[in-house]
Amino acid sequence: MSGYIQLEKDESLAAELCSPLPKKRVIFTYAMNAIAFGLTGLVLIPLLSILWEIFIRGISGLKPEMFVKAVIDNGFGNAILGTIIMVVIGAIFSVPTGIMTGIFLAEFNQTNPVASIVRFVTSILTGVPSIVVGVFAYGVIVLVTKGFSAIAGGFALAVIMLPVIILTTEESLKLIPTSQRLASAALGGTRFQTTFRIVVTTAIPGITTGILLAVARAAGETAPLIFTALFSLDWSEGLLSPTASLPVLIFNLYNDPDPQKSQLVWTTSIVLLGLILCVSILSRLVIRQRKIN
Repeated sequence: MSGYIQLEKDESLAAELCSPLPKKRVIFTYAMNAIAFGLTGLVLIPLLSILWEIFIRGISGLKPEMFVKAVIDNGFGNAILGTIIMVVIGAIFSVPTGIMTGIFLAEFNQTNPVASIVRFVTSILTGVPSIVVGVFAYGVIVLVTKGFSAIAGGFALAVIMLPVIILTTEESLKLIPTSQRLASAALGGTRFQTTFRIVVTTAIPGITTGILLAVARAAGETAPLIFTALFSLDWSEGLLSPTASLPVLIFNLYNDPDPQKSQLVWTTSIVLLGLILCVSILSRLVIRQRKIN
């Protein structure tokens, strides 16, 4: 008898779950969806208008030879090279440090006061204005070396990239199931072997995504490079000399009355947006591949 009653309860519950929603609930759902899509469209209007303005003004001046000419010759080849060099220098400084710090926070001494302090400082660094980072790099590198340089610019970008890489690495490692760690320990793996051969290897897609996002952010920074790498109209003489970059080129030449320089600014904006877009798309592909796996 009790089994029959339980069966009836299960059938009534299934029928209730499969029954359509009341009309008021359906109308409310569609209304909220319409409001959400409408507000999203309103937010996108300013962004799309800016992108459209940049594209319309800049595409007419985009020529292949501009990629191999310096700013002094109405090109931006030296600015592209300078941006790549400084981002690479920043990555050399920040990627190993960020990954090792993230591993320390996620896998070792999670309750240690030192780890709490490091995590707190890292969280603060994510909200520090980039111009403050530029002033810091100016005091640490430029005043010591007595000159603006690509190394100083790369150091400033490294400070900006570091917290993103640390936090992304930590969260990626925390997502790895504990069962994998236990399985490695059961097979005789040491803590070091488990961390670096099992956990870190599994979390590589997430760590790579964090690195790419940090690179995309650093590539578009202007204020830190004004205080560190300054600018150069011609090709840079070396890593210890002032170096051009795409964001600073736009900043310096935006108010130039020369029509060619004004056109160069809009064209450079397209190139910078394209560079950041490519890095962002690459990061999304890494995330997608991670979900598939």
